[in-house]
Amino acid sequence: MSIPRLGLGTFRLKGQTVIDSVRNALDVGYRAVDTAQIYDNEAEVGQAIAESGVPREELFLTTKVWISRFRRDELLASLRESLDKLRTDHVDLALIHWPSPNGEVPMAEYLGALAEVQRQGLARQIGMSNFTIALTRQAIDILGADAIATNQVEVHPYLQNRALLQFLRGQGIHVTAYMSLAYGEVLKEPVIQEIAQRHGATPAQVALAWALQQGFAVIPSSTRRENLASNLEALRLTLDEQDMARIATLDRGQRLANPAGIAPDWD
Repeated sequence: MSIPRLGLGTFRLKGQTVIDSVRNALDVGYRAVDTAQIYDNEAEVGQAIAESGVPREELFLTTKVWISRFRRDELLASLRESLDKLRTDHVDLALIHWPSPNGEVPMAEYLGALAEVQRQGLARQIGMSNFTIALTRQAIDILGADAIATNQVEVHPYLQNRALLQFLRGQGIHVTAYMSLAYGEVLKEPVIQEIAQRHGATPAQVALAWALQQGFAVIPSSTRRENLASNLEALRLTLDEQDMARIATLDRGQRLANPAGIAPDWD
């Protein structure tokens, strides 16, 4: 089952805010929702989905296992807890959120447990997030590249992550780009604004289309219904070679997701 090209991210959204975001997103046409155990909003996401009236089989639901639940039995138990909160018997994609810091839990243990999650039908697909080239090589040795549905990593015009993305492409591993708008910073970028004006588009649509045209899935978040609807229009925007080349010059290695004590040694 392929990963939808554009879904709703829910990072930093809690309580009624995330309920409203999910409800509005589903109402305007989204059918993919991305959450995580550490976001502390799975129950609210589940509530919004249940109240939306959208059939479960039409949705693609992703959650991510937090680093404190990586031991085999803990990981399996944590996925079942996530499913209870999400009011479903399976997620479409279960990811390891970050590699185990300093290898505290062996990768073979937590990826083996994730594979067991899939065998038990708790997740239809599995993958990881924030894995470097070296860590992805280890994951391939454990699972095989074909078993890895995606590596969800930070990608936006200010952090283009070329070495990692080229490696993943060579291994046939799909990329899900998060923080595609860099917390809104790229929306202020004159190059992005000029391209948007020329296409009659918004800067957000340009930044998302840039990622989509490279084959990545994107999961932007928004608390405003009009922005949710507008972001969907990125699927219909085609940038030309000159646009893509100009955006390529914006890379400045600006990483936003880099938690101390958790983040790996980046490529």
